[in-house]
Amino acid sequence: MGFPPNSYCSLLCVMVLLPALCHSQDAFVFSRATYYGSPDCLGTPTGACGFGEYGKTINDGSVSGVSRLYRDGTGCGACYQVRCKIPQLCGEDGVKVVVTDYGEGDKTDFILSTRSYSRLARPNAALDLFAYGVVDVEYQRIPCQYPGYNLMVKVHEYSRFPEYLAVIFLYQAGQNDITAMEVWQADCQQWRGMRKAYGAVWDMANPPVGALDVRVQVNGSAGLKWVLLNSVIPSKWNAGVVYDTAIQLN
Repeated sequence: MGFPPNSYCSLLCVMVLLPALCHSQDAFVFSRATYYGSPDCLGTPTGACGFGEYGKTINDGSVSGVSRLYRDGTGCGACYQVRCKIPQLCGEDGVKVVVTDYGEGDKTDFILSTRSYSRLARPNAALDLFAYGVVDVEYQRIPCQYPGYNLMVKVHEYSRFPEYLAVIFLYQAGQNDITAMEVWQADCQQWRGMRKAYGAVWDMANPPVGALDVRVQVNGSAGLKWVLLNSVIPSKWNAGVVYDTAIQLN
């Protein structure tokens, strides 16, 4: 018993299109979002990720605090596309945000900066959207893009040369998580692990003397891998200074 030719065509179309449709639907996760106020509509320099002023202005202030997506700080610096679900008020593309803080709301995954929240809206609809306070959204993680920037490592302001070193990575492109960080101890010929202090900040007491070779464990679409950063931190490092790694993680 066979099928007529037109049935084969219909079946073929279903087999080809169904996986694509399922993938498209699975790409976005449904949630809720709200916003926090600030005098300049940007992010906060005191966010839980530890980015400081970078966390206020990166991505033109389109930043967000998150709850579940914070992942004990591993989610800091990740990028997401967020779209709200009120057709008459919400733009089709939504907003692209960078995670810079931790925050919990009313069953929300995102607490957006005022600027981010306004960019969810269609032209001239932002005030109406603000009146809702909390909106249904869909989101997906996307690669971060920083054209013209390499991955940077900042010696955190809390550092004290030479006995205490704390660092944080800036302009981390791609869609990867840094899950471990180690420094080469030349006199012992071994790698020393750094501690996740809080947010995206890594630290260690009594770091090795001299220019520091660092390696970071990166978890991305290719799985776990170690990335080596040779002499990325100079021998006479200074708190608050940002050093260029000369690479990117994308």
